[in-house]
Amino acid sequence: MTKLSVNVNKIALLRNARMLERPDITRLAYLALKSGASGITIHPRPDERHIRGRDVEPLSRVVRQFQGAEFNIEGNPFHQLMDVVRAASPHQATLVPDDISAATSDHGWDLGADGRRLEPIIKELKSLGIRVSLFMDPSPEQMVLAKELGADRVELYTESYADAYDSEDQVRVTSMYRESAFRATELGLEVNAGHDLNLDNLSYFLTEVNPVQEVSIGHALTADALEYGMENAVRRYLIEIEKSYA
Repeated sequence: MTKLSVNVNKIALLRNARMLERPDITRLAYLALKSGASGITIHPRPDERHIRGRDVEPLSRVVRQFQGAEFNIEGNPFHQLMDVVRAASPHQATLVPDDISAATSDHGWDLGADGRRLEPIIKELKSLGIRVSLFMDPSPEQMVLAKELGADRVELYTESYADAYDSEDQVRVTSMYRESAFRATELGLEVNAGHDLNLDNLSYFLTEVNPVQEVSIGHALTADALEYGMENAVRRYLIEIEKSYA
């Protein structure tokens, strides 16, 4: 079954609005895992506008309390990410081509242009025993390049799907993701997905696009946790995942 990794960036962003330790990011990560999430994702940025360097080790310790849970660190490997990853040794590193000034991740890698720079980074991560996932737009052709570079997984960037959901473009756009996931799987890559997935659109995506090993959800789940509480929010997402297998 598809695993749920809870991205805690927005919790950190709220905490950073004041010089306080509330909300407690490690406590909420613990509650997410206790409620059935399979992992925690963080995306540290050079400006530390949400995740700070001092958050990484405490969050790693929380994850280690749960057997089988995974710690995923994502970000641009050319923006100081590698020092964080080397120190923390997460289960997975998701490499994302985001600009320093970007509000959030907004595109996948162009491996034709960036593959040569990424190749030694991928090799280093794998030599450290860290699974490598590349953040990718839904392009079957790019899946071939991801495999050639030695990646273990691709994470399909799902903003286009979320924008098209419940519109006349839903079927067409979803088919792009289905074809990309099929091609990746055919090549021996595993598939993750993330960005703007929520309680409304998650189940349909997983029903139509499979297999998906993991979804990483942060903004929407954090917003839902304000309404339902973290534990109930996580359980609601797990129910949506289970629906796709019915």
